[in-house]
Amino acid sequence: MNLQPVSTNERIKAIDLMRGFSLLGILLINMLAFHSPLSYIDPYKWFNGSVNEEIYLVIDIFIQASFYPLFAMLFGYGLAMQYMRAEAIGRPFMPLAFKRLTVLLLFGVIHAFLIWYGDILITYAVMGFLLIGLIRLPSSWLMSFGAVIYMVPHLLMQAILFIAATADPNTYVGYMEIESSIQSYQTGNFAEIFSQRLADWSYSNNLVRYVFLIFTILPFLMFGAAAAKWRLIERTKEKQTLWIVLAIIPLLIGLVLKSTPYVFGTNYAFVYLQDIFGGPLVAIGYAAVIALTVQNQRLQKLFSPIAKVGRMSLTTYITQSILATFIFYSYGLGLYGKVDLLTGSLIAFGIFVVQIIFAELWFEKFSRGPLEILWRKWTYGNNFEKTNNSKP
Repeated sequence: MNLQPVSTNERIKAIDLMRGFSLLGILLINMLAFHSPLSYIDPYKWFNGSVNEEIYLVIDIFIQASFYPLFAMLFGYGLAMQYMRAEAIGRPFMPLAFKRLTVLLLFGVIHAFLIWYGDILITYAVMGFLLIGLIRLPSSWLMSFGAVIYMVPHLLMQAILFIAATADPNTYVGYMEIESSIQSYQTGNFAEIFSQRLADWSYSNNLVRYVFLIFTILPFLMFGAAAAKWRLIERTKEKQTLWIVLAIIPLLIGLVLKSTPYVFGTNYAFVYLQDIFGGPLVAIGYAAVIALTVQNQRLQKLFSPIAKVGRMSLTTYITQSILATFIFYSYGLGLYGKVDLLTGSLIAFGIFVVQIIFAELWFEKFSRGPLEILWRKWTYGNNFEKTNNSKP
């Protein structure tokens, strides 16, 4: 009755497929930051030209801010599943969860400071520490409390931004930061790249922004945990009417909200409305469509390669950064600042295809991804050795 990682036959295929599609969406949006100084530019003006503008419109409406909320909710779902498994066998959950999140935090630190500044693993680990303190709450409390944490500060900020936008509708562009990024990543040595990476990470993770991350990411984890306690994904067929409603209404409303900058103007108030309120609604719609898709065995089989990528989500996420930075940074091909959106998007799809092929070959022999093996081994210790990591 020792607590062990989830075995292969216990995996929920819909969750793996959601993770797989999330990782593709995250790669497509992260690609903009891999090849351009996205933190400091106004993308609506930076990516000019008819082709670039059309591609950015598709990315902005259908991808931007719609896959990291889904991935965060799945993270909360998985953490709650582990809690319920521990509770079912009468084992303490907190020590193991703390250790698991600490290992994830270590991966995040390595990723953020040695590979790419846009890391999300540190944030997930920190928010995970907060979630495990709330994990015993009933599902309805998690959902309601999460909604309050999310809606109140963001509605307040939305009102402030609409007022401010009437005075100055333009977004800030950091010209000096843009030049520094291009010079460092395109031609700089390792020390210069490290310094720029640290500066970019600090810019995105200052105290004010991190407080807003708590109001943003933690509620997604709470929503996922509440859904796990209700076993919504496992009960998709039983709750089919609910999932159909979620596949239509949030998706339509979310897409309308995400289109507002193109209807009313691309000032930062409408961009905030698009990302903070439109993005998560579209994420819920995507999750519902995937959950319903998996109910069809033929479609499940068709998308199984993407689900396998989702099974090794940590490996996939970090190797995306390794491959992309090699392509764009000076220690690789040095293409930073030299590609348009079409080329960058094609590179993203190319990387993902390589990862699909790797996942197919890897799972012929092993039941877990490479970094997942390390993560679980460092988390579960001797208990991990009792699980089957390689296929017979």
